[in-house]
Amino acid sequence: MTWDGRILLTTERLSLRTFRRGDLDAYFELNSHPDVYRWLGGEPLPRAWSDEIAEWANECVETQGYGLVAVERTADGAFLGMTGLHHQESFPDDVEVAWRLHPDHWGHGYATEAARAWVDHGFSACSLPRVISTTDHDNLRSQAVMRRIGLAYERDVVVVDMGSTFDAVLWSLDRAAWAARR
Repeated sequence: MTWDGRILLTTERLSLRTFRRGDLDAYFELNSHPDVYRWLGGEPLPRAWSDEIAEWANECVETQGYGLVAVERTADGAFLGMTGLHHQESFPDDVEVAWRLHPDHWGHGYATEAARAWVDHGFSACSLPRVISTTDHDNLRSQAVMRRIGLAYERDVVVVDMGSTFDAVLWSLDRAAWAARR
């Protein structure tokens, strides 16, 4: 596995790329920030676990052609967080669009910009039949991103993620609805 920072997608302001080893400190800071981990089971991720997620994410890109990747602001190379498409263990037949940005970068439209690029890529390049996204019932910021990228509330669900179980909401978008909006 490589840690080459290979760019998979670009948007107006962002480069969506595989992780580099140099990202691991910033990624751990993201995963251990209280405003972030409150939505990840309420406990900060240990450093080893944070590093393992980045390694797993890079492996997914190598084997599937997509995965969770680093979000870099193109203008200055700042590491903002992660985003991408992946198979969430509770819904293995679906592909989930996900994002996790450092709170310093919330409110600038980066999550929406990155997630929209992944949804478009999922339907156009990967020929996915649908894309889902899940979040905690109370995570209204993430639900707003879901709405902005064209997903619609589908149902309440129970999610198992990295050994934790929590109640959540599932939003989705199918290929036909995506195509109709284009």
